[in-house]
Amino acid sequence: MERGPAADAVVRFTPGGLLLVVSGPSGAGKGTLVDRLTAARPECVFAISSTTRPRREGEVDGVQYEFVTREEFERRIAQGYFLEFAEVHGQLYGTPARFVDDGVRQGRVVVLDVDVQGGASVRRERPDAASVFVYPPSIDSLRQRLLSRGTDGAEVIERRLRNAPAEMAQYVEYDYVIVNDDLEQAVSRLIAIVDAERSRVGRLRAGGPDR
Repeated sequence: MERGPAADAVVRFTPGGLLLVVSGPSGAGKGTLVDRLTAARPECVFAISSTTRPRREGEVDGVQYEFVTREEFERRIAQGYFLEFAEVHGQLYGTPARFVDDGVRQGRVVVLDVDVQGGASVRRERPDAASVFVYPPSIDSLRQRLLSRGTDGAEVIERRLRNAPAEMAQYVEYDYVIVNDDLEQAVSRLIAIVDAERSRVGRLRAGGPDR
């Protein structure tokens, strides 16, 4: 039986864009995982959040965060600048909507490092996003990581630790959980999640038939 042209055609697929939400309590290591992911995969770009939090030693404006005044942050809220925003530990944090939408449209993996409040907001606004919760091995490990950072005072650390159990309970709302007890394994798992999500049929862009 003679086959028609379509039988010999091969469709070429290109991975589409993806919004990846990474959340977890302070000290879980989500920032380190995001840094390692974006360094390993050029298609992954970090969405820099705006915050009213004071800049820590070693941080650069426009790299880790965009540091703004509360007045400027509230002006941006009124302008609809943010995809999501929340007040966490007494400071405001928000994700710029345009950067996220442009990156996904261009076929990139736009990565958000947000707290659980921000994660919930993004999932409501962008239900097609993939979400990962970074879970610490223990509360003691959180305490040690927060202390070793040397960037926060004792009162701030204790407040973060008090909030941690309620934040950790939110893992059930996420698509994936990574227990960050071994950094290299955790990085490998995060990269594997990105690869799997980019291979979903619904995210692939099918090009014209190729011979």
